[in-house]
Amino acid sequence: MRPDELVLVLDFGGQYNQLIARRVRELNVYCEVVPYDISADEVRQLSPKGIIFSGGPSSVNSPEAPNCDPELYRLGIPILGICYGMQLMAKMLGGKVARGEKQEYGHVDLFLSGRSELFQGLGDSPEPLPAWMSHGDLVTEVPAGFVVNAYTANSPIAAMSDPERRLFAVQFHPEVHHTPWGKELMRNFLLRICGCSGSWTMQSYVQAKVEEIRQIVGNKRAVCALSGGIDSAVAATLVHKAIGNQLTCIFVNHGLMRKYEPEQVEKTFRDQFQMNLIHVNAADRFLAKLAGVVDPEQKRKIIGNEFIRVFEEEAAKLGEISFLVQGTIYPDVIESGTDKAAVIKSHHNVGGLPEDMKLALLEPIRDLFKDEVRVLAAELGLPEEIVWRQPFPGPGLAIRVMGEVTQEKCDLLRDADYIITEEIRRAGLYQQIWQSFGILTDTHTVGVQGDQRTYARVLAFRAVTSEDAMTADWARLPYEVLEKIAQRILNEVPGINRVVYDITSKPPGTIEWE
Repeated sequence: MRPDELVLVLDFGGQYNQLIARRVRELNVYCEVVPYDISADEVRQLSPKGIIFSGGPSSVNSPEAPNCDPELYRLGIPILGICYGMQLMAKMLGGKVARGEKQEYGHVDLFLSGRSELFQGLGDSPEPLPAWMSHGDLVTEVPAGFVVNAYTANSPIAAMSDPERRLFAVQFHPEVHHTPWGKELMRNFLLRICGCSGSWTMQSYVQAKVEEIRQIVGNKRAVCALSGGIDSAVAATLVHKAIGNQLTCIFVNHGLMRKYEPEQVEKTFRDQFQMNLIHVNAADRFLAKLAGVVDPEQKRKIIGNEFIRVFEEEAAKLGEISFLVQGTIYPDVIESGTDKAAVIKSHHNVGGLPEDMKLALLEPIRDLFKDEVRVLAAELGLPEEIVWRQPFPGPGLAIRVMGEVTQEKCDLLRDADYIITEEIRRAGLYQQIWQSFGILTDTHTVGVQGDQRTYARVLAFRAVTSEDAMTADWARLPYEVLEKIAQRILNEVPGINRVVYDITSKPPGTIEWE
């Protein structure tokens, strides 16, 4: 069930595509990301107020370059092309695109030329506007009917428009924070050009989703894969709001959770929220399946498959169950690969699902980013400790234990990780940091403890800042916090004799090590 106002983002495979969707939603306009090859007839049926062409890694002059349906330009729907989207628009409509003599990656000074609704209120100063570029090709000649609206030192055509046909395009990326005024440009496109009201809110999202869930489920029953994290908690609460006791939550303790987590899950959802909750202790079963496995992708797929098997077995004991509720969110889907994007890593609830699964999936927050999930959690009245709980991967400690997963390794990591969380909280940094956790490496080093030689494991400590998990930067923690964490781990966790701090951002790394 879609809101009355919809904007479509055509996905050409660029690294910032999902940020475009986030920026649109931040302006209270609902949007959906769709494949670039969606037909004009399909778009017409959706009746969007506007269309945005995303960036992409291809060259429009390549024989394999993705193209959109040319009929889109004749629908009369406003279109904004970004980066590759601008180059595609130029080439398809008769302009020219060539390889730039100098490529532009990073900050540039953008100069406005002429007037455009897209830049309304942004060109009052003669000073250049800071913008973020990431391209090799550039438009060298605009199509008939277009005018040039901006330029840089290396891109004579950095923005163009055909106001009569409501077609607009920019070579830079307004969706990233490095273009600080980009939100205003997006606002101009959505509100001024597309005529959106900007009335989509999380409250309206809840109302629409509850009604949608009721229509899908009807009088059937569902089970929820409840981990205790914010994603599955919000999914469970939203579905429970829609169908009440038709939902049974199944909490699988796979033996890969953080310290005291299973007890906390039971207390919160059975005692506080009074949901139907089944606690399945399957730790031995999961560890047996993971024995001897060292490949990260294999770990994830084994865990995802086993999760489903456990749910199906438990669901069978409940009688007739039709749906499996999962807390899948949009970054999970994107990183697990889509029709137009490569697999970065499979998430247990996306890439690891068995093909012969007997239950239909119900994923009520699949289209939301993590920060939107937090807003939704508050809207649903969930307690603050859940709303602000740091993300924890579905495969749990299995992808934070390097190499083979064993009970001994998990216990070591659990103790060290608990110390990290405790000290981050004591420093008042817990809500400022996206994730902070330990990784038990397979590396052993020589150390000296109590005048005795040791040969024990290295623990890596990671803390990152992020808004949506699509990109992340390593957290610049105070030295005294780092020192306290290292001291406590080395003094309190036998089997670890060295602590290192990971200062890798995403990209090029990922937040998790596996």
